[in-house]
Amino acid sequence: MVAAPQDGWWREAVCYQIYPRSFQDSNGDGIGDLEGIIRRLDYLNDGTHRSLGIDAVWLSPTFPSPMADFGYDVSDYCDVHPDFGSLETMDRLIAECHRRGIRLLLDWVPNHTSDRHPWFLESRSSRNNPRRDWYIWRDPKPDGSPPNNWRSVFGGPAWTFDEATGQYYLHSFLKEQPDLNWRNPDVEAAMLQTLRFWFERGVDGFRIDVIGRILKHPDLPDNPPNPAWRPGDRERFSQLWIHNHNYPDVFDAVKRIRRVFDEYPGRVAVGEVFGSPAEIARFYGTAEAPGLHLAFNFHFIHEEGHVVTPWEAPVLRRIIANAEATVPPFSQPCFALNNHDRSRFVTRHNYDGRGYERARAAALLLLGLRNTPFIYYGEEIGMADVDIPPERQQDPARFRSIGRDPERTPMQWDSTPGRGFTTGEPWLPFGPLSPNVAEQDGDPDSLLSLYRRAIWLRKELPSLSRGALFALGGDDRTVTWARSAANAPAVAVAVNTSAEPASAALPFDAGRVAISTDRSHDDARVRGGRLELPPLGAAWVVASL
Repeated sequence: MVAAPQDGWWREAVCYQIYPRSFQDSNGDGIGDLEGIIRRLDYLNDGTHRSLGIDAVWLSPTFPSPMADFGYDVSDYCDVHPDFGSLETMDRLIAECHRRGIRLLLDWVPNHTSDRHPWFLESRSSRNNPRRDWYIWRDPKPDGSPPNNWRSVFGGPAWTFDEATGQYYLHSFLKEQPDLNWRNPDVEAAMLQTLRFWFERGVDGFRIDVIGRILKHPDLPDNPPNPAWRPGDRERFSQLWIHNHNYPDVFDAVKRIRRVFDEYPGRVAVGEVFGSPAEIARFYGTAEAPGLHLAFNFHFIHEEGHVVTPWEAPVLRRIIANAEATVPPFSQPCFALNNHDRSRFVTRHNYDGRGYERARAAALLLLGLRNTPFIYYGEEIGMADVDIPPERQQDPARFRSIGRDPERTPMQWDSTPGRGFTTGEPWLPFGPLSPNVAEQDGDPDSLLSLYRRAIWLRKELPSLSRGALFALGGDDRTVTWARSAANAPAVAVAVNTSAEPASAALPFDAGRVAISTDRSHDDARVRGGRLELPPLGAAWVVASL
C-alpha cells in the first residue's frame, strides 16, 4: 500500500486524465466503465516502478446524462450513468484508488445542465414555475430574433426559442445544455450541495468544467465583433467574448466555491479556464481569499495567435516565463500537453514525421516544470488521433466545429483485435495496432518506460517534486531551466526543439544526466556547464554537490 499524501498533496502530484468511455470495458459492450478502471489501477500505481506512479486520476463526466455531449450534459449530479456502473461501483473505485495511494477527481459541470435535468424540465414548464429563474430566459427582440448576438461555442446562436412559453433560453454550448443562472442564490446553493454529496463519499476533488462562464454580464449586452476574425475561421471566434467569458463576477463565485472545498481538508479544485496568463492567475484568488487550488494552463496546446502552439524554444520559454510571473506564490501552474478536446500531441507535432520524438522530449518538459502535470490517457504510449469514418463519428461538435472523436478513441493495451480494451465492438474505432502498452511494457527505450522512469525520478528528487524554478534560459533551439529545493541538489532541465544537435548552457558547471530521451546518455557526467543534446532531445541533469 502506498501512503497517500496529506493536505497539499496536489503540489507534488502527477495526475492522469481518464476518458471513462475509452479506458477499459469490463462487460463487452464496447464502452469503458468504472469496473474496467478498477481493473487497470495497478497499471497507474501499484507502488512499484513497474507502474506509472500516478498520484491522482481525473475522470471525465460519469454522471447520468442523455449523452448529447458525452456527459457534459448532466441530468443528475448525484448518481452514476448506467453505462459506467452504479454508485456502489463508484464507491469501490474510490476505495481501490485510496488503497493504492491514488486520489480521485470527478468532473463537475456547473455552467449548464442537460435539457432533461428535472430542474430544467420544471423551468421550461411555465413562466411561473418556481424554477423558471434557475436558467436564463429572455423575451425575443421586437422582430422575434434572439435577445443578443452571442454565439454558441459549438457554432450557431447561443439561444433557442421555446414556443410553449414564448421566450428564449441561453445555452453556451448545445441547445441540449441550457445555462444555469448562477445569479439566483438557490442555484448556487443547490450546485454547491452536489459537491458536498461527493465529498461525503470520499472523492478527493473536482476538475471544474468551463468555470469562466458561470456568470455573465447581468444585462446580457451584445459582444463586439472580433476584428481579427476572417471568413473560414471557426464561427465561435467571430466575436470577442467580453460579456460571457471570464466576466469579473466569476472570480467572486470561484471563491465561494473554494470555501466548500475547504470544508473538507485535502480536497482540490482544478479549473478548466481560458485566457491570458494574467486571466488564468485571477482564478487562484489571493492568499486571504483563495480561489482555485489549480487553474489549467493550456498554452502548450494552444494559445492566442496559435491554433497549435509551435514546438519552438522561444515560444515554450515565453509560456513558462508568463506562468511563473503571474501564478501567485501560494500555488503553482498546472500544465497539460493533451486533453479530450484537442488533437493529440503526437498528431499536432507530426508535420515532419517526428511527432513521436517530440513527445519524448515533451514528457521531460512537462514533468520537469514547477507545476501539477496532467497526463491524458494514452499520452504515455504516444497514441495519435484516429481517422474516424463518417458513419462511426459521434461527437456533436462536428456539425458546426471540429469533431473531437479522433483524440477520444479507446486505450490500446495490446495488439489483439479488441486491443485489450473490449471483447465487443468499441464505441469508437481503434487506431493501428501500434502503439500499445504490451509492446512498450518491456522495452526500456519505449515512451512508456520513459514516462515511468521520469515520474518515479520526479518523486525521488525533491528539487523536481517541490523545488522553485530559476535560471530560465536557452536560445532559438533550446529552452533550459533549473529547479532547486532546500537540502537537495539542483536539477537542470534542457530541451532541444530543433531537428539538429544543439548545445545547452546549464546553470551549474558539473552534474550527472539522470534521464534523457536518448537512454544511452543516462548517468553521463556533464562538465563545463554545457550539455550536448541530440535532435529533438531532452534531459534532466542533477548538479554535483
